[in-house]
Amino acid sequence: MKPPRVRTYVCRCAKVIAVDIAVIGLGLIGGSLLQALAARGHRLYGYDADPATRATARTASARTTSGTRWQVVGSVRDAVADTQLAILAVPLPSLPGVLDELSGRGYTGLVTDVTSVKGAVRDLVTQRLRPAHARLAGYVGGHPMAGREQSGFDAADPDLFTGAAWVLCLEPDTQLGEWLDVAALVTSLGARVVPATAEEHDRAVAAVSHVPHLLATALAAAVAGDPLALTLGAGSFRDGTRVAATRPDLVAAMTGGNPDAVADALDAVIASLTEAREALDEDDPIGALRPWFAAGTEVRTAWPPTAGSSIELPVSVETLLRLGHVGGWVTAIAPDRRTVTAVRPA
Repeated sequence: MKPPRVRTYVCRCAKVIAVDIAVIGLGLIGGSLLQALAARGHRLYGYDADPATRATARTASARTTSGTRWQVVGSVRDAVADTQLAILAVPLPSLPGVLDELSGRGYTGLVTDVTSVKGAVRDLVTQRLRPAHARLAGYVGGHPMAGREQSGFDAADPDLFTGAAWVLCLEPDTQLGEWLDVAALVTSLGARVVPATAEEHDRAVAAVSHVPHLLATALAAAVAGDPLALTLGAGSFRDGTRVAATRPDLVAAMTGGNPDAVADALDAVIASLTEAREALDEDDPIGALRPWFAAGTEVRTAWPPTAGSSIELPVSVETLLRLGHVGGWVTAIAPDRRTVTAVRPA
């Protein structure tokens, strides 16, 4: 396999080497990546299946300053031509077609994605991309935890990833050098890289992202047709239902693409809510509910975790996965690729 040429670091040297990068899918995440990477001096080629989105992205590029622009092309093949890295930023249902196009072209660069489920994408890459060519494309699964309820290129923000946690998957067949290449690029955007396996990612995000979308939608739907409730809705309703404004097709792909982990997480929430419902039938419902509320209050008041001091860790799969297991993250890759700068929760 032709080794990828992605060598972008923002460590002690803060040196940036321009890389040819394709971004496939120009919605909120893809559009934000296109703008953020172009602003850091990389050569960007964007594509979206929607002609109106492509036109919007072209217009936005023309309005930026010279040197921070990007090209918008008319096909996946045109986007990845002569690029060293392809970032797939399309919904899960669209991924098979994109992977087939990469396979048909014999793409041999490095591939990463930003899809909110990782096991399903890993399996698609194995089935559709890797068997297609003798020189297999490298793949590192990724997911930036930086979504918003708004969608589309118009909602894109080049600062979207600053401070965000960004999972990069380490699987048995992941090439560590390729993982470090993507991690270096991600940290250059100000994001915090969290190492994890696909299964670990899917289990965790089911609890903190996917099920909250289901709960938000259920809460919003519960007051449909009740104008008094909608008038009285304030902070609790606003915060609890914010992500219910997300496009239904995106949320359906997210939750339905991670069915086993979402089912387990949802069952746990339903069991907890059942306890609260049963407490309401007690002779003293206030007293019965107090410990139920206390458990959640303890977790929420301690979130987000306080960052500890930065440390230098040797680069190995085992060390990186241990860091992720304790909730730690990587902030920089050393130029010699032997160590990473990492932070653990205090």
